[in-house]
This record gives sequence, structure tokens and C-alpha cells, in this order.
Amino acid sequence: MTDVYEAELVVGRREFAAAGVLALTLRHPLGEPLPAWEPGAHVDVVLGPGLERQYSLCGDPSDRAAWRIAVLREPDGRGGSTHVHEQVGQGDKVRVRGPRNHFALRPAPRYRFIAGGIGITPILPMLAAAEAAGAEWSLLYGGRTRQSMAFTDELSRYGDRVTVAPQDESGLLDLAPVLDDVPDGTLVYCCGPGPLLDAVEARCPAGRLHVERFTPKAQETGGNTEFEVELARSGVTVTVPADVSVLDAVRATGVEVLYSCTEGTCGTCETDVLDGTPDHRDSVLTDEEQEAGETMMICVSRCRGRRLVLDL
Repeated sequence: MTDVYEAELVVGRREFAAAGVLALTLRHPLGEPLPAWEPGAHVDVVLGPGLERQYSLCGDPSDRAAWRIAVLREPDGRGGSTHVHEQVGQGDKVRVRGPRNHFALRPAPRYRFIAGGIGITPILPMLAAAEAAGAEWSLLYGGRTRQSMAFTDELSRYGDRVTVAPQDESGLLDLAPVLDDVPDGTLVYCCGPGPLLDAVEARCPAGRLHVERFTPKAQETGGNTEFEVELARSGVTVTVPADVSVLDAVRATGVEVLYSCTEGTCGTCETDVLDGTPDHRDSVLTDEEQEAGETMMICVSRCRGRRLVLDL
């Protein structure tokens, strides 16, 4: 695993991007430049012991002085968004790790973007990148209400290439015009709630769709079995019982490994596989990446055989 940037950054600006959506601009306290990033990247925000969340970078990638994230307040969530909205103020410091990118924008002559709710955050810098590259593109953006949809003011500069469709005004997003006739060479990027992603996956031609999930997708598994994991760099071999994750088994040996969501959605615990066949159960890697079997998310994925060798 490569070294990951981690630092305490200062909240330089705090403003609402929509009803219930708080945008934070983060800067280094000494004015040092932040690591470069590309559209689709996210960072881990460490809010306290056991309280770590991932947020997409939604500012300008060329601005090395600041990172911008946006946080949707979810009263029925696990507490991270409430903490940010109620406890993180302008001038406060927050520990941030990253960036990582499992949702990178691949070169293409044409794009169709679909965003639902806070799923607009990774899409926003993609639009600017597509525009700068001279690509043809369109965005279909849905949300509960117009007031709850973030960054609509920034999107207005793109004119009729952006369709804003609040559910209380026009119902569920009409995907047919976007997905029923996708020309060759067109890539589709979608981020939003699970039902939207499922609907898009059901309609989009194979090989053209890229999605990012905030919650794990449903998995069909054949049950768990015990297997062994060799940690090549540490010289340790550990048995992973059927009811224990690889991550927990590795941590029990004292080997340090980065992790966050423990649900297979953030990519923090991605680990190189040196031998063996992973049983992928994450919601991050593409079908092609899972088939290659070069890395795995050790918080949820397991082994299809009796032994794995990991670069840990």
C-alpha cells in the first residue's frame, strides 16, 4: 500500500449549498499546498474515535490551496453528518486522509451524467473536466425538492445541458431519454441513492456505466468458510474463521492497516493480492477489476479457495 496523505486541516469557509447540505472549504493551517486530485476523488474525514466518514471532493481540482466537501444532514444516519453540522465550525480543525479515487473520469468524446441528491458532489468537477476537454455531455439531476438540491446555482451556467428534476415537481427521474439510446463511445456516470443506481444499472448498456455507491449493494454469497491469509511483508499467516472478516483477523495479529467504512464502499482498506482468488463482496471495484483479482477490500471480501497471500 502506498503512503496516504493525512493532516489536520482548517475549515476556512462554512456555508449551506442547499437546505440540509453544508459545504466546507478546508485549507492547510500553514498554507501548504494540498495533494492534487482528479474528479471523482473522495477524502476520509476523521471526526473522532469510531467516527470516520468519506466525502467527495466537489471543488476545483486546480486549486491546491483548498478542498471543498459537502455534507448532507441525515438525522437517521450513523451520526457523522449530524456531528459535522452541529460541531464543526469555521476555524475548527478536522483530520483528513486521502484523496482516493475509485470513480475516476475516463476520457471519452461524450458523457451522460446522472446524479441523485448528494450524489451531485463527485459529478460536479466531472462536468468542468468534460467541458474543458471539449466533450459532449449532459446531466440529469434529481432530488426530493429544488430547495434540497445542492449547487444548482453553479450548474446554471451550463444552460440546457443540465436538467434539474425535483421529485416533488416531476416525479422519479425519467431515465429512458438518457439511457435507451446511448451512442458508441459514450460513457455514463451515476452517483446517488441505491434505488437510482439499481435502476440505471438495469437500463445501461454493459461496459459503459460507472457508478459510485454511498451504501453497499446487495450481495449474493454462498456462505462463509474458514481460510488462511499469509501477510507477505509481515511474515505472518493468520486463519480467518467463517464469522470473522479478513480485516479483523489481520488487525488481531497487530498488523496495522487503514480502514474506515467496514462496508466495502469507501475503498480505504484496498489491499494488493499476491496469490489466491478473492471472493469480492465490495461495492467499489468494477466487474473488470474484480475479475482481475489484483486487489480486494479486506473489510468485506473473502477467499474463493483455502488461501490468500496479501501485500501486508
